[in-house]
Amino acid sequence: MSTREASTADDPVIESLDQLVLPMVKGEKPPEDWRIGTEHEKLVFKTSDHRAPSYDEPCGIRDLLKGLEKFGWSPVEEGGNVIALKGEDGAVSLEPAGQLELSGAPLENLHQTCAETGRHLAQVKEIGEKCGVGYLGLGMWPDKTREALPIMPKGRYDIMLRHMPRVGTMGLDMMLRTCTIQVNLDYQSEADMVKKFRTSLALQPLATALFANSPFTEGKPNGFLSYRSHIWSDTDPARTGMLPFVFEDGFGYGRWAEYMLDVPMYFVFRDGKYIDAAGLSFRDFLDGKLSVLPGERPTQSDWWDHLSTAFPEVRLKSFLEMRGADGGPWSRICALPAFWVGLLYDQGALDAAWDLVKGWSMEERERLRNEVPRLALATKSPDGGTLQDLGREVLKIAHAGLKARARLNAAGDNETGYLETLDEIVASGKVPAQRLLDAYHGEWNGDITRVYEQQF
Repeated sequence: MSTREASTADDPVIESLDQLVLPMVKGEKPPEDWRIGTEHEKLVFKTSDHRAPSYDEPCGIRDLLKGLEKFGWSPVEEGGNVIALKGEDGAVSLEPAGQLELSGAPLENLHQTCAETGRHLAQVKEIGEKCGVGYLGLGMWPDKTREALPIMPKGRYDIMLRHMPRVGTMGLDMMLRTCTIQVNLDYQSEADMVKKFRTSLALQPLATALFANSPFTEGKPNGFLSYRSHIWSDTDPARTGMLPFVFEDGFGYGRWAEYMLDVPMYFVFRDGKYIDAAGLSFRDFLDGKLSVLPGERPTQSDWWDHLSTAFPEVRLKSFLEMRGADGGPWSRICALPAFWVGLLYDQGALDAAWDLVKGWSMEERERLRNEVPRLALATKSPDGGTLQDLGREVLKIAHAGLKARARLNAAGDNETGYLETLDEIVASGKVPAQRLLDAYHGEWNGDITRVYEQQF
């Protein structure tokens, strides 16, 4: 989630629906200006005993952040604590239990994305080696209980940690125990946004299957291949899911704004602090009737903050955010944006991908979403085959889309090479979680600590 640095005193007060759709309208860009923003989280552990380090212990999370300043990162503070960094490669931030995230810069091509990822991983590994810290690319902590994990000193997380148990059984697991890879992509117009949103939302379960990488809970197999995805099924139904209205006639910026107005609030940011507004109505805020700020009306920044508090499988702000994938290693951090850029950034590929899914019913889309966390590529697709079969077709389209983009590196290679890891997964039918389970039941002999050999 984004990190706020300033209050909103100079922001325009929202007085009309036009202002609510303004962030989405401002996101429109011609194709030559489309960019790729990749986010990836990693689990941080002490190499001596595999525990998750606290924020303020020696060589803990704070010291990791401070150590990264040597590479040109500038600190961002909240309440006197460094809680993020910003620099040319985007921002480094903290998830609630110290999961370390890079929110990458908006880049022109996948070669740049993978170079950015490589720089970041090299930097955190250099600091980590000095501090006895390692990093795991998984979708979920394989062995930690909630109680064993630290809490980072960020005001919005305090509010969310209090609120989550009121609205679902697994929200705390989502906050404390999971990691993801995400990619943010642009659109040209409202119509382009709608087609990309519908296509990517329908295909998000396929991405979840391909990247499924969270088969363990508290040291044992949990019966799922993407337990991270399953967790979202009972986190907070008011702000998650497959969003049936996206496929209805008339969907666009205005309908998204209406949806967001119905998403309960978490907080309001004032004078450098987060005010607890969990469960309150943004509609009441528009009318000056928010109980925690009586008489005040929201500013544009308040609305932008609120747009970041919905967590469906695809999210709209001033870009589209793909949210279906488990965390993973460098190759899959490169592969996720390659998958979606290949499908969405070439018109022929987008048309072909939409043709594959446009006939699916909402019931079929929901079934995919519900079955994929357990079955991954073995899930039956609405077309009669499996998601493995669908994956072959979709990857052909993604390859064609990347080839048509013709973004070449210094060696003259296009971007299709970044799909190779997904090609191998589809060819074998075996997703990353299944390979971990094979190791657990085989060479690891049930010893979950062997998973730490998978560190970056």
